[in-house]
Amino acid sequence: MGVCENLEPKRVFAYFEEICGIPHGSGNTKAISDYCVSFAEKHNLKWIQDESNNVIIFKDGSKGYETAEPVIIQGHMDMVCEKENHVEIDFETDGLKLLVDGDFLKAEGTTLGGDDGIAVAYALAILEDDTLPHPPLEVVITVDEEVGLLGAESIDLSMLKGKKLLNIDSDEEGIFLTSCAGGLRADCRMPVTRTEAEGIGYEIQVTGLKGGHSGSEINKERGNAVMILGRALYELRQSCPVSVETLCGGLKDNAIPREAGALVLVSEEDGQELASVIDRLNDTLKQEYRSSDPGVSVCCRKLDSKKTQVLTDASFVRILFMLRTMPWGVQNMSTEIEGLVETSLNPGIMNLTMEEFCLCFAVRSSVTSRKYELTERLAFITEFLGGELEMHGDYPAWEYKPESSVRGLMTEVYRDLFQEEPKLQAIHAGLECGLLSGKIADLDAISFGPNNYDIHTPKERLSISSTEKVWKLILEFLKRCK
Repeated sequence: MGVCENLEPKRVFAYFEEICGIPHGSGNTKAISDYCVSFAEKHNLKWIQDESNNVIIFKDGSKGYETAEPVIIQGHMDMVCEKENHVEIDFETDGLKLLVDGDFLKAEGTTLGGDDGIAVAYALAILEDDTLPHPPLEVVITVDEEVGLLGAESIDLSMLKGKKLLNIDSDEEGIFLTSCAGGLRADCRMPVTRTEAEGIGYEIQVTGLKGGHSGSEINKERGNAVMILGRALYELRQSCPVSVETLCGGLKDNAIPREAGALVLVSEEDGQELASVIDRLNDTLKQEYRSSDPGVSVCCRKLDSKKTQVLTDASFVRILFMLRTMPWGVQNMSTEIEGLVETSLNPGIMNLTMEEFCLCFAVRSSVTSRKYELTERLAFITEFLGGELEMHGDYPAWEYKPESSVRGLMTEVYRDLFQEEPKLQAIHAGLECGLLSGKIADLDAISFGPNNYDIHTPKERLSISSTEKVWKLILEFLKRCK
């Protein structure tokens, strides 16, 4: 018996549980893509699978809807793979372990992938059911959305006839998204040199942070473990000679880093000073983040005496300069939409090898010129320090459409079903609607979804009752598209 056996809507959760059993992190989508194709073949539906593993599935309109305008249902099949430190899982080969906690569906110690597996589950449940009234359907399931909307960028949609798109990739039920920011990934790489040193080893760890989505939660003033570690190392160097062996932090450029760590060497006599600096900083951070991230912790652990390869002081200083001067967090708020972040960046991954230091940013803005201006600032600092910036996954903003029949009908359906007025909002996170609008002329799109909290973190939880409400919303919308 499956964990989701008794959840409603049954078929949606049945498909979602199957999806969770298939590894489908970004860049590892072949198996989940083939699963979608096998579904289409089993149900005698026309399908297309491209070289990137994007999948499109077609279904004719039900009786009485044969000549209605097609509707595109769209989501992405990849998920962000994050886990708690104590959890043993290989995201390349292992499925997720689900559990039900009251109204929430979770995964044990990992992200759930409700972003955006629930969209795939909705789509398959609709395609499977021949009793539902609906217009012709064109289901578009893309890959690698979480690492730069790569599937949406590469997919060919020239064969589609629909102009109405339902993007099921937002995480607040009752809020319909009508525009979003554009973005890109910027990898700031800098060569380093090393020398041999001997001393007492200390492990410095930043832990206890909430993390979160680097778009939708960047304005919540949560701590960034990578930048906090940089602050700790800077304060240490101000107090005593310190050498760095290793640095690491964060797993995804689009997730605010929850943890970061370093291995350093100091002399025996400076060990107490190191511990004192870390204790003072920990107390300071507890005060600074007492409301936004109260679990923040910086601690150190004494290791054995060792002789090893460490960064030369020149390389260490350049890294500190980068960590202390690079912009991060919210840069501009919208002057047109109250409360909306316009421009931000998140240093999501820090990595140090024997030869290179790399800091990876997710850059976002609803103003294209500011997205590139911010990237140029990163490039200028990196190049000044002797490195270079590599740019990936550049995607456009999704601009607001003043007239929208999809938005009007969806609002009407939501109001009729639930006697509530939905909210129309823009979002700072990236959505595929911008890229897809560039591929389909006059595309009329809306983005929505069920309540899914703390996405991109191991605390992710999907509301079961909200999932059922959105299911009813989709079915009634399709019913009225005659």
